[in-house]
Amino acid sequence: MFSEKGVEGFAMGTKKRYFSIRKKMNIFIVVTMLAVAMGTSAIAFRTEAADQIDRYYKSNTADNARNFATMVDGDFLKELRKVAESDEFQALREKAEAEDNEALIEDYLRDKGLWEKYSMTRDRISTYLDNMKGIKYLYIVAHGDANAEYDMYLVDDETTPLYETGYYEEREAELRGMDISDLPEPTISNGDWGWLCSDFKPVYSSDGECVCIVGCDIGMDDVMSERQKLLIVLIVGALVFTSLVLAAAIMFVSRIIVKPLNSMTRAMKEFTPSETLSYEEAGVIDIDIKNNDEIGEIYNGIRDMQIHIIDYLRNMFALQEDKKKAEDDLRHKDEQIDMLSIESNTDALTGVGNKTAYIKKMDELNRKMRESDIYFAIVMVDINRLKHINDDYGHRSGDVYIKGCCHMVCETFKHSPVFRVGGDEFVAVLMGTDYENRMALVSQLRSDFKKTYEQEGVSPWLRYSAAVGMAENASVDSTAEFVFRRADEEMYKDKDRFKNRYGTDSR
Repeated sequence: MFSEKGVEGFAMGTKKRYFSIRKKMNIFIVVTMLAVAMGTSAIAFRTEAADQIDRYYKSNTADNARNFATMVDGDFLKELRKVAESDEFQALREKAEAEDNEALIEDYLRDKGLWEKYSMTRDRISTYLDNMKGIKYLYIVAHGDANAEYDMYLVDDETTPLYETGYYEEREAELRGMDISDLPEPTISNGDWGWLCSDFKPVYSSDGECVCIVGCDIGMDDVMSERQKLLIVLIVGALVFTSLVLAAAIMFVSRIIVKPLNSMTRAMKEFTPSETLSYEEAGVIDIDIKNNDEIGEIYNGIRDMQIHIIDYLRNMFALQEDKKKAEDDLRHKDEQIDMLSIESNTDALTGVGNKTAYIKKMDELNRKMRESDIYFAIVMVDINRLKHINDDYGHRSGDVYIKGCCHMVCETFKHSPVFRVGGDEFVAVLMGTDYENRMALVSQLRSDFKKTYEQEGVSPWLRYSAAVGMAENASVDSTAEFVFRRADEEMYKDKDRFKNRYGTDSR
């Protein structure tokens, strides 16, 4: 029965459900809120704390590098750089480093007359570092061009051995490809020396040449450690606040969405439609849902659908009883009509020619074909879906359907005789004007049947449909029967197209 199929289909649908909407909603809320919390913390950390700290350290580093660059003698550094870059000095430097003998460097610089200013510059760096506690490194570098891989140390503080003078050190990766004497702003990096904010300012000789740069590094290890603590505090605070909001959101969603849906799901499983049961006995959904939203609309829609199903089953049951009685009456009337039709040339149901009249027409055509050349076409029309209309809605509806299809055929071929040669078969013999316009008329008839069949909101027995095939007589045809057979073949081709388009049962 219908009710059993409905329950079975519903049961199959519930088996596929493995991830409830409640879980989906909760996961969505949790993920969204956590993402908002983490994003808000990161933005707050970046914009309100980190940026301010970075700007302060960059400004401080740049000011100290610029300040010390004004305190050194560019002409002396130009001469020192020239000496340090020489092969002689580099060989001496390597020897002094290997022997850990700073005296070799000092004696060499004395011989060159550079020691006094070198020592004074070195003392000045150390004094500056002592007075500026935040600075970790202060040094003077003979820098290469933008593509240089190494830069050479010229002067460092007193804690650095003298043989480090002239030492080539590999340039930091973040400074590769840059002219470090003309950096747009200080850089913050984490390398072998820890977290440093670094800046470089040029030192010029009296002739305007940039002979070297002053490098200033301010340590940021403590700052970065505090920054990480701040980030943790922000994240923890955001998570605590988010958890509170999250709990409230889950309770809200559960109240207005999850609980009503769960209640409707349980109630729907209890629905067992049958034509013999009342609404209450069939389990029509009836729960306390008064939501004035989509949930309320879904509830009302489900309830209305279940009521309509019960009403439909009751109507179908009543129709089946009426159908049995009507079939008996129609069977008796059909027998009487068949007997009268044999004696008459008119089909009792449709008013068109019956099979007897059609046989006479075929004899007439055969006689004319023997006597002279004539031009005619035979159109074969076979009604679609008649059995379904009769079975589902009764023979009365089937008669209405037959007469409607016949009317469409007669309206199309107004100047030609139409015959009903079977329960669902009609034949039209086209001559004269209808023969001349045969292609257009057949195309129009097919189109009209297609339009009526595809109507929405119309009773099934008023959605007329039929397969149409046409054939013309040819010089090789000895009788009209050959033309009829070709028309019949074309009709079956059209019926196959109908089945392929709308399905085999085509209800």
